[in-house]
Amino acid sequence: MKQLLQNLKNGKTSIEEVPVPTPRAGQALVRVAASLVSAGTERMVVEFAEKSLVGKARSRPDLVRQVLDKMGREGILPTLQAAFNRLDSPMPLGYSSAGVITALGPGMDGFHVGQRVACAGGNYAVHAEYNIIPRNLLTPLPDSVDFESASFTTLGAIALHGFRLAEPQLGENVAVIGLGLLGLLTIQLASAAGCRVWGVDTNPERVALAEQFGISACSRQTAEDSAQAFTANRGFDSVIICADTGSNDPVTLAGAIARDRAKIVATGAVGLTFPRKIYFEKELSFINSRSYGPGRYDPSYEENGKDYPLGYVRWTEGRNFEAIVELLASGKLKVENLITHRFPIEGAAEAYEIITGKKKEPFLGVLLTYKSAASEVRSAKIVLQTHAAPRTAHVALGVLGAGLFANATLLPALKKVKDVELVGIASAGGLHAAHSGKKFGFRYACSDEAQILNDPDINTVLILTRHDSHADLAVKALQAGKHVFVEKPLALDSIQLSEVSNQLLDTKDWILTTGFNRRFAPLAQQLQNILVTRQEPLYMHYRVNAGYIPLNHWTHDPEQGGGRIIGEGCHFIDFLTFLAGSAPISVSAAALPDGGKYREDNVSMTFTFADGSIGIVDYLANGDKSFPKERVEVFCGGTVAVLDDFRTLETVRDGKKKTVKLWGQDKGHFNEMQALVRAIRAGIPPIPYEQLIGVTKASFAAVESIRKNGEKVNIE
Repeated sequence: MKQLLQNLKNGKTSIEEVPVPTPRAGQALVRVAASLVSAGTERMVVEFAEKSLVGKARSRPDLVRQVLDKMGREGILPTLQAAFNRLDSPMPLGYSSAGVITALGPGMDGFHVGQRVACAGGNYAVHAEYNIIPRNLLTPLPDSVDFESASFTTLGAIALHGFRLAEPQLGENVAVIGLGLLGLLTIQLASAAGCRVWGVDTNPERVALAEQFGISACSRQTAEDSAQAFTANRGFDSVIICADTGSNDPVTLAGAIARDRAKIVATGAVGLTFPRKIYFEKELSFINSRSYGPGRYDPSYEENGKDYPLGYVRWTEGRNFEAIVELLASGKLKVENLITHRFPIEGAAEAYEIITGKKKEPFLGVLLTYKSAASEVRSAKIVLQTHAAPRTAHVALGVLGAGLFANATLLPALKKVKDVELVGIASAGGLHAAHSGKKFGFRYACSDEAQILNDPDINTVLILTRHDSHADLAVKALQAGKHVFVEKPLALDSIQLSEVSNQLLDTKDWILTTGFNRRFAPLAQQLQNILVTRQEPLYMHYRVNAGYIPLNHWTHDPEQGGGRIIGEGCHFIDFLTFLAGSAPISVSAAALPDGGKYREDNVSMTFTFADGSIGIVDYLANGDKSFPKERVEVFCGGTVAVLDDFRTLETVRDGKKKTVKLWGQDKGHFNEMQALVRAIRAGIPPIPYEQLIGVTKASFAAVESIRKNGEKVNIE
């Protein structure tokens, strides 16, 4: 299928061929008929992408600070590689479309194939021939609403949410500053609600268009006098700012024309430096409207389909979408006259020349149209190399997942490893698989994991998806007769782990390993060599400055991410296991109070091992990210060793100090991939299964100990 993409690195806006996405649970696949181009959000993205590196840095000093901090921790080269990789990732454009459902994932009761729908959401309702849309971002369309009008639903919901935040009453005076597309929708909504509506804009053509809707409007030059006349010198009860400008003039004007204790709501992106005197004297309330309504930016609502109770949240973003569709159907909201341009998806580049001002012509509603026929054969796979080289590699690889970690870390490492043939790569939406497939030289890209699992040309599968799918995909891949590399964690609970363990018992010819890369790091290998002849137990202390993650991040979700100790802490438990030579046999763990900010991610865990060794992992989210992340200290038999952030290894023995320092951080990903190839060739797992299973059990036991107030838990 064709999709419009923006490259943040080179500023290029292009139409690319990508696999048709495959709907998962709670999603619908929609064949798009029309999508609306956002002259605000999308224009800002395109203009940012077109800036030079210096221009990007000047516009986002916060990101520059993050890069400098990372550079101090990890070195120049790894940081630059990570930064350029992030910029090189394709960005889908668009967030408002309409079309027909062609396929449904599980859990989509209430929707059916062939149903006409309006679609919403960044990264979902994008400019592409097909979209996958979660259920709460889908709105059924009556036959009376055409697809072009329905493509305005998301923008209409933005206007409606801003209007609701102002809380106007029947008969009140409402001012709308800025009569672009958002403003022209807002004045119609306010009028339909029984308010007396007045608008202002710097463009006389938009003033005239507002008057065609029966709304009093004027130019900026006469605004204050016109506002006084309209309100009989009382001022407006509500002012809604829909302008798109970096100037502070809209908030200044809003203060001037508002009555005492009025509400001012900004739905547009404007300067926010307030004239204190007038806002103080009138005791004005100012609200910055957040997009479509309650539910926006909440993954549990938008991604997982969990609705809010009607009695407590009357107007969610989904119910705002429904209200806009009803207003379109009734004729109380009219958008036909707002459409100034239509382009087929193949000509989308011209649309962006118009909204960014490269092509000088007036515009309002800019639509992209699609001519996909209902009978068209959908392909969840695209071929990237039509003349693949003869097969000589020991590892014929299929990859599930093409996110940031895959692109920035594992795939670049794999590209350097000999005897690996890159066959197929899959991602849920298809887009990132297509990008990664082209970038790293895969034969094909697809959106359906079954394509990879069932491909006879693939003998090894890398699983780089979200945590909740790891165990299930690992079992399926082993059952399909594939070697398996699965990123950590191996499983999220004991049931999943048992399924993997049982499958390993039934699997004789295929190996499984987990992405515990740190044990393969060059300095880690040197550290182990120092300890290999030890005659005494080890004392090991691993301090991790993990950094804060917001509570709504999927990692914290026990069903998706498993929490940070199971999801990431397993890395550090494995490293202690690697040094000790066996998995831990018990753990005692305690956590700092969460205080509403954290979620069991400021933790100290003490592990004991069969040979008497002791290992402590201090996993902390309450530090500063500019400080180095990881430090390991080991004491044993008159030797002290300190591994600092996988950049330096210092050993002290008999009063003599030895230091090994790398140019940049190396956490072992390349060595890990080499070890995988060697293991497949030899038929021996690179990490013993008792350690893989034992480390995972230890992470479960650590969480159990935290919840038992530090009680010791034996690991069986």
